[in-house]
Amino acid sequence: MLKATLRSFLAHKGRLLLSALAVVLSVAFVAGSMIFSDTVSRTFDRLFASTAADVTVAPRRELRSPLRTGALLTVPASLARRLSGVPGVAAAHVEASVDTVVILDSRNEPVGPTTGAPTIARNWEVTDHSPVELTSGHAPHGAGQALLDADTAAHQHVRIGDVLTVQAQPGTFRVRVVGVATFTTTNPGAALLYLDTPTAQARLLGSAARATSVTVDAAAGVSDPELKRRVVAALDGATYDVRTAGEQAESAAASLGPFLAIVKFVMLGFAGIAVLAGVFLIVNTFAMLIAQRTRELGLLRVLGADRRQVRRSVLTEAVLLGLAGSTLGLAAGIGLAAGLIRLLGAFGMHLRTTEMAIGWTTPVAAYVIGVGVTFVAACLPARRAAAVSPMAALADAEVAGVGRPLRVRAAAGAVLGTAGAAALGGCAAAGRTATAVTLLGFGVVLTLVATVIAGPLLVRPLIRVLGGAVPAFFGAVGRMSQRNALRNPRRTGATAAALMVGLALVGGMSVAGASMTRSIDHQIERTLGADYIVQNRDFVPFPQRVTDTVRGTPGAGLVVRQRLAAIAVRLPDGKRVETVVSGYDRRLDDVAHMTYTAGNSAAALADGHLAMDVGFARSHGVRLGTVLPAEFQGGRRGGLAVAALTDQDTAEGFGIQGGLYTGIGTLDRYAPGTPDVALYVDAAAGTSPGLLRARLEKALVPFPNVQVRDQADYKKLVHDQIAVLLYLVYALLALAIVIAVLGVVNTLALSVVERTREIGLLRAIGLARRQLRLMIRLESVVIAVFGAVLGLALGLVWGVCTQRVLALQGMKSLAIPWSTIVAVVVGAAVVGIVAALLPALRASRMNVLAAIAHE
Repeated sequence: MLKATLRSFLAHKGRLLLSALAVVLSVAFVAGSMIFSDTVSRTFDRLFASTAADVTVAPRRELRSPLRTGALLTVPASLARRLSGVPGVAAAHVEASVDTVVILDSRNEPVGPTTGAPTIARNWEVTDHSPVELTSGHAPHGAGQALLDADTAAHQHVRIGDVLTVQAQPGTFRVRVVGVATFTTTNPGAALLYLDTPTAQARLLGSAARATSVTVDAAAGVSDPELKRRVVAALDGATYDVRTAGEQAESAAASLGPFLAIVKFVMLGFAGIAVLAGVFLIVNTFAMLIAQRTRELGLLRVLGADRRQVRRSVLTEAVLLGLAGSTLGLAAGIGLAAGLIRLLGAFGMHLRTTEMAIGWTTPVAAYVIGVGVTFVAACLPARRAAAVSPMAALADAEVAGVGRPLRVRAAAGAVLGTAGAAALGGCAAAGRTATAVTLLGFGVVLTLVATVIAGPLLVRPLIRVLGGAVPAFFGAVGRMSQRNALRNPRRTGATAAALMVGLALVGGMSVAGASMTRSIDHQIERTLGADYIVQNRDFVPFPQRVTDTVRGTPGAGLVVRQRLAAIAVRLPDGKRVETVVSGYDRRLDDVAHMTYTAGNSAAALADGHLAMDVGFARSHGVRLGTVLPAEFQGGRRGGLAVAALTDQDTAEGFGIQGGLYTGIGTLDRYAPGTPDVALYVDAAAGTSPGLLRARLEKALVPFPNVQVRDQADYKKLVHDQIAVLLYLVYALLALAIVIAVLGVVNTLALSVVERTREIGLLRAIGLARRQLRLMIRLESVVIAVFGAVLGLALGLVWGVCTQRVLALQGMKSLAIPWSTIVAVVVGAAVVGIVAALLPALRASRMNVLAAIAHE
């Protein structure tokens, strides 16, 4: 029996190739994502471990801000001299490092990454833990000299002797590049500028008496934990964050965790789509192969094979297919990971493919998924094969009970569909975000499964409608193509299912994205009252000189500053919430249209007061006049009275939890030194907004990272950010389309083999080759459009329910992108035509007499 199974497998290897491709794609994305994330994790673990000092003393950060506030926490530089005398300390070093600088070349162009990585300026201190080494020129000495890292120098064409302008919080200064430093470890993509220590302290921190941290080297024979204990004892109760090298590396790796998790989940999302679409393809392939081998299986049964052996034979073929696909997929996954690593190099993060990490879990996961998917997908066809009686198989009779599974499908689909519809209805009616998201997840899964199960039941009514125009335009050929699509509802449903899944996802996310865009547009129109907002391109704080420049621009009238500070508030219900509070100048209402349910901005901007989002206040028992104990970065504490409650149609007030804002005077008291992050500017009387913009842009030429935006610019910015999410969804669609094309090609190719005799008879009675090709292409188009319509209908329902979840976050506008939907349906028809090219060509080249004589 095994020998017969192997012969059958090799005899159909061409037909199984397309199914193997689905397995290869699934396994490749799983293996590639695991290898890539493991490689990045291991590389950065080595980087952090090799560059962390034995013990680091840094300012204690009581609060962690979700936004970059620009607050600069420091320790006394004299701490280095104090700690150098501690027993067991070999040396203590001052560190002065900031990541909010802007470096400009002689053309006033930014020198640094444009991919989100920071530009870091720091002091040059050679230790055993330095991530770079001097490879050209000499170390910086004095206020006018600096080193630049080799990657940035090469990318920005900076040479030794060039003059750079550095814009830091304390002020702007110029330096001459006197040397180049090369990374000895992985370059994380940042730009590094090195100054000598006194210059770094004065220019970056504003005082030679300050440092961002002090690093301590252990003497021989002193362990890091022991050194930490001695350092803590020497600090005599002072509140600093003291960490060993291991603790520092662990903290740095934890901060990178969210990025790696996003990359991994995105790639696993691709893998999930590939696996789901591949299941339909494999089920269809095995079902058709078994249908074509009915007589062969009947002969095996006559010769003594029992049902278990027949079933085992089919499953063995599936396992062989899974093994082959998993092996190729694992190899493709390694190649995919290598490609991603090289792609990171183009963005400035230089990983080495020679250090690629392939853990034992990767091949195990690859083979479990590859073999498991094919085995599970082949179970139902194998069961059907074993159910064929020998005499019926030899007579090529239809298997009894064909109608029963459809009745079972109808019942199962109805139950799951009802449950899914109830969950989606509950999602739309829910009043809490967490409940709505949970019900949405259940509803999406249940309705998807119900549609897949009930798909064959929808084939006949929908294809009669969708393909109704085909006979009218193409006559008898169109009528035959429509009937071919209706011939086997199970096969048509399974073929269209892969496309349906991808398009359902696209439809749902397109509606959600369009609704988010329209809602935020309305929010910007309602809220933004200033003529212009001045901000950094990457939303980081800017130097005081920018504010002074804007205020001094001719035609600039009212200028309202905005600052951000990390804050923790203790609420009446006992919860402690860490968030961000915005600080504004007086006359905020002149540049922002705020809606108040209680109080006003004048009261909220007074010293010691704040405003809060009304929804947040209600959920935590806060009322007008409530005094909240507040804690700021650096340990400053005080009580802030709630003087206003706002309702801006966003549950968290501009996306920041609590929607807190206060006056700049309050921030000056509790978070001194906090820089400006935005300026709201109105044109003065007699100056047109257009003229003011031209003057602002001219005045801000020395600050190329600072941009002047109006309402239209802000809308475009939001549109571009949402588009990034949609591009990811469209990439998933592209993958689903690839699998769907493979499925349609496979189905049509096997269908052509199955209908060889029929095709020969049609050719014998006068059907031309061109008409035959047209018939198969039309059949493919009808199937593809059926899958597209079914998927988009499902996606629209998901999208509307997703918008109801977004409405709980203030995004209340529903938008349906009809142009996208029409384009997807047209694209589905094109996909059908492309998928039918090879099967139609093969059918048209059949020898008529050989086809008629085909058994």
